[in-house]
Amino acid sequence: MNPNVAKCLLVSKVLVADGMMQDEERSFLEHMMKALGLTDAERKSVVELEGLDAAPGIVRALPAEERQAIVEMLVDAASADGKLSPHEMATVRRVTVALGL
Repeated sequence: MNPNVAKCLLVSKVLVADGMMQDEERSFLEHMMKALGLTDAERKSVVELEGLDAAPGIVRALPAEERQAIVEMLVDAASADGKLSPHEMATVRRVTVALGL
């Protein structure tokens, strides 16, 4: 799996943690996938959360600075709709631990 797909999967996981993805959150994810150059097939897999179980391991192999930037991106994603839900923040914390940070 492409590390950029893994990053987007982690963002998607945070965005659906509260049970719904708001329009602002969906826009955040779409912008991220476009900026990272994901193909249509990769975008579909992100939206459907295909490969989510493998994503933390792939991202964990990246340098610590890049992993830290990803965690910051997860927080930005969680607040994209103007609210930080407890479920989203708990997911950010779990992903942070899974990334070895």
